[in-house]
Amino acid sequence: MLADADLFTVDYAEIEEVAKELYIRALKILPPQVKRGFDRLSRDEDDATAKTILGTMVENIKVAERTRNLLCQDTGIPIYNVIIGGDLRVDGIALKAAIRRGVERATREHPLRSSVVHPITRINEQSSCGRLIPVINIDFDDSPRQLRIEMIPKGSGSENGSFLKMLIPADGVDGIKAYVIDRVIEVGGRVCPPTIVGVGIGGTSDLCMHLAKVAATRPLGSACEDPEGEKLEKMLSIAVNSLGIGPQGLGGRGTAFAVHVETAATHITMNPVAVNIQCHSARRASAVISEEGVEYGF
Repeated sequence: MLADADLFTVDYAEIEEVAKELYIRALKILPPQVKRGFDRLSRDEDDATAKTILGTMVENIKVAERTRNLLCQDTGIPIYNVIIGGDLRVDGIALKAAIRRGVERATREHPLRSSVVHPITRINEQSSCGRLIPVINIDFDDSPRQLRIEMIPKGSGSENGSFLKMLIPADGVDGIKAYVIDRVIEVGGRVCPPTIVGVGIGGTSDLCMHLAKVAATRPLGSACEDPEGEKLEKMLSIAVNSLGIGPQGLGGRGTAFAVHVETAATHITMNPVAVNIQCHSARRASAVISEEGVEYGF
């Protein structure tokens, strides 16, 4: 067992500042891999209207970043994924409280439009916070003496493209494909395509929905760690982009940047499948906190 002196102790004032900065960065700076995704779709697009729409989207991104403005008016539900490395001393309660304070400060000091309301009264606290919001997911890895925070603002346009079905094993892979494609057709242009289509397969109903969110918000260009999931990603990406929905649902090849899949083991008598869609403004920001300081990225 390590002595206390050998542990890196997290500074919660620093966590608060990072949480604030990540929210603002995610809303203002689109990840480079998404910009490259736009370039790829534009090169492959042969529909004139779709090509014009993609060009308008790219110009909107450039204007937003040049003027330090928001990429989209929807500031979303704030989601923070925290990955705790080894040899750290962390108080989980203090960590969550610091992130919440950071969200409140970003909303108040920037200022941002708060999109978070009570589900029954619809009262908005004007803080981008509420009961169980921000969403804070905590996981662990073996990175020594560092803590990583990912921030994802998830807007309602894409989040409304969320679905779950408890398939049975007899439905097979064809049943999974059909369900995903049918949901993409159902939402059409309402989820602001081109999208990232997140697919969760397996687990329990709640884990499956979480996997779909992880898939939808995974960095563009990454691949499923499960080889079977990676094969399905490639097949579904081709299938979705053959539907003709196109940018903003007005026709063309560019319905999705990609389909991402995440899998988990499940029960022998069931096979849950979930879909969660991310819009073309696939916003995210990240930071690694270590003894050397804070390093921001995507």
